[in-house]
Amino acid sequence: MTERLPSLNSLRAFEAVARHQSFSKAAEELHVTQAAVSQQVKTLEADLGSPLFYRANRQVFPTEIAQSGLPDLRVSFDRMARAMSKMRATTRRQVLTIRVEPTFAATWLVARLEDFREASNDVDILVDASLRIPDFERDNIDVAIHFGTGDYPGMNFRELFKDDVFPVCSPELIKGTNPLCEPNDLKNHTLIHLESIPGYNEWPYWNAWLRAMGVEGVDINRGPRFTDHFMSLKAAREGQGVAMATMAIVADDIADGRLVLPFDLHMKTAYGYYLVWPKGETNKPHSATFRDWICAEIDDYALT
Repeated sequence: MTERLPSLNSLRAFEAVARHQSFSKAAEELHVTQAAVSQQVKTLEADLGSPLFYRANRQVFPTEIAQSGLPDLRVSFDRMARAMSKMRATTRRQVLTIRVEPTFAATWLVARLEDFREASNDVDILVDASLRIPDFERDNIDVAIHFGTGDYPGMNFRELFKDDVFPVCSPELIKGTNPLCEPNDLKNHTLIHLESIPGYNEWPYWNAWLRAMGVEGVDINRGPRFTDHFMSLKAAREGQGVAMATMAIVADDIADGRLVLPFDLHMKTAYGYYLVWPKGETNKPHSATFRDWICAEIDDYALT
C-alpha cells in the first residue's frame, strides 16, 4: 500500500526551515509570509503527531524525527527539480527570428532553410519578411538580411551578394516570331516594370539599364508595373514580358530553366544583400550558428 503523502507545500516549507534554521529566511526563499511557513510546518507536525523543530539561541533546529527524513526529502526535491528542467527543455524550443527582404526570402532563402533546420534541430525559425532596416531592441529580431548599400551604423554586417542588374525572361521569348537576340529586340517585347522599392530610389530601372547599354527607341512607358519584385519575376516566368533582376534572386530560376538571360549585358549597382546583426551579441548561439551557416552557403554558391 502506498504511503499517504502530506501536502507538497508543507514538505517544502519544512525542508527550507531546516536548511536555513530560520522561519523568516525560509519565508523569504519561498516568497510567502513567515506566518504561512509556520502554518505549513504546524500542518505537517499535526500529520506526523510530533514536533519537528526546537528553539535554541534564537535559532530553530530539526528534531531527531525531522533529521531522519530530511536527507531523502532533499534528494526527492533535487530529483523533482531535474525532472522539471528536462520537461521544460523538451517543450521549450528556441526560435530564431530573421528579418529578410521579401523577394530574397521567397526566391533564395526559403528553399535552403530546411538545410539549416536539419543542421540545428533545436532551433525553430520565424521569418519576418520586411524591407525595413532592423531595430534589434525594438523589433526582437536576432539577425537580418537587408537590401541596401552597407550603411548600418552601430551594427555588425557582412556583404552576402553585390549583384549586377540584367534582363531576364521566359525561355519562350528567345525564340518564335520575335526572338530576343540583342537589346534592340526589346522594341518588340513587353517590359515588366518594378514600380518602386521604398527607400531605394537609386536602384536601376529600365531607363537606367537601356541608357547604360546605349539602347534607343524602346518605349519604357508600356508594360505591367509591380510594387513587389517577386511578382514582377513571376510575370516574367509566365512569359508576360522581360523583367529586371539580380543574380541573388533569380539564381534558382536560371538553374532550373524557368528564366534565361537573353543577353550577357550587366549593369553594376551600388546595392546588395547584407547580413546584419547587433553589436556586442554574446548570448544567442543560435544566431551565430545561422550566420555561420548562411555565410558558408553563400561561399558554396559563389563557387558553383
